[in-house]
Amino acid sequence: MVSDEAPGGVTDPAPSGLSDLSGLSGRQLLPITAATASHLDFRHTTGSTNTDLAAIAASLPHLAVVASLDQRSGRGRLDRRWSSPAGQTLAASVLLRPRTPSGGPLPDDAWAWFPLLAGTALHGAIADLLPDADVTVKWPNDVQIRGLKVSGLLAELVAVDGAQDAVVMGAGLNLTIPPEHLPTPTSTSLAIEGAAGSAYEIADAVFASYLVRLDALVTTLGGDAGAAAVRQVVEAVCGTLGRRVRVELPDGTNRFGTAQNLDDGGRLVVLEDDSSALLTVSAGDVTHLRYE
Repeated sequence: MVSDEAPGGVTDPAPSGLSDLSGLSGRQLLPITAATASHLDFRHTTGSTNTDLAAIAASLPHLAVVASLDQRSGRGRLDRRWSSPAGQTLAASVLLRPRTPSGGPLPDDAWAWFPLLAGTALHGAIADLLPDADVTVKWPNDVQIRGLKVSGLLAELVAVDGAQDAVVMGAGLNLTIPPEHLPTPTSTSLAIEGAAGSAYEIADAVFASYLVRLDALVTTLGGDAGAAAVRQVVEAVCGTLGRRVRVELPDGTNRFGTAQNLDDGGRLVVLEDDSSALLTVSAGDVTHLRYE
């Protein structure tokens, strides 16, 4: 099911050589995604796809999507602004309504896994597109290529039917940003890394694959093996593990050590420098220390 907001100011060249996107629907611009999602609401311009989806979540099924290539007020973790050059980045949010095999809600400690599951799913989708790329997940919510950020992820719990039992999983993905317009020196885009095609063609291929992979991982998390099963999959692609890191805790203090593993709640376990103590991190900024 596909719906389209009134056209806005997207400027990226359209698929099939069309120069004017104003009359094109989400099904035309993102046909593979439209066939994969349970519902696609494509918006030519929006403030935040997460905010948009959260507002209508109660009426939508699992795997419904709101997407745009012109997001004006995107947010990242800790309410940080996500920079999204119009027509060169994908902003897309997916509604996840996970259940256990018996139909009940997931346990409370399962929710922290969702950014990592999304990162793992996106890792696989990008690796499909760029099989020679060095793609990794950075704990807790980034995807990197060659250690450079190509995507940021934001999970938000939303209330559906009176209970907080659904997740709006937002993703921002750098598609065709050229080197001179990257938001930070530690960013990259799929085009820089070798992806060919228009922004819409790249977005469609990657995001449709991401949806399939994310749905499978969410189903695994809700299954009998639960966190133990997804933990193995996430750890296999998490580039933070084995790295020396700086952890900036919510109180502003910094701790240094080597990332060891994830625990059953998706928290990062760090062996602190000059100590046998293990630090378990559930919230905070983690920086990979490359040269120390």
